[in-house]
Amino acid sequence: MSEPLTKVDSAVQGMASSPPKETKHRRASSSANGVMNINDLEAAGTELQIAKETQRLGWKINTSPSTVEDKEHLKKMLTTPPVKKIDLHFPLGLEVTARNLKGVTIKDALDAIHKQFKKRADDELEKPYLAGFEWDKEESWTRLVVHLQKDAGQTGFTSSKKKKGKKEDE
Repeated sequence: MSEPLTKVDSAVQGMASSPPKETKHRRASSSANGVMNINDLEAAGTELQIAKETQRLGWKINTSPSTVEDKEHLKKMLTTPPVKKIDLHFPLGLEVTARNLKGVTIKDALDAIHKQFKKRADDELEKPYLAGFEWDKEESWTRLVVHLQKDAGQTGFTSSKKKKGKKEDE
């Protein structure tokens, strides 16, 4: 019984080294090129610019972002340069976070806001319409202040066309 085994017994022979593992290339992250981490921007001192389209959406915060008249605005990046996530701070202290590894769009921000207010009735909201966002680097580099207003205000270019059309009919 002291003769060596002729078949490879995995418990005895052939296990000196583990079998070679197949290595597949793994991406560091699924974020798109040029999309920054907000903390990296703060460290580098890079200033943010907010898309001006957010100021004329006329969007009610307890309705779905799909109710916005001009759908093209929803596809635009919320900030320049684009960021992976950003905190949205309300004046009364509520804070929500908008995230998108390919860059936070206006729709991502509206989705995050809508998630907090979708169950609120109209009469519960003192200022139900989005007026826009403000970036105050002195207060906090990594968040935007959300401004609300009582009425829809001026919404894009479509409402001005309707007003012109009414004047022509008179």
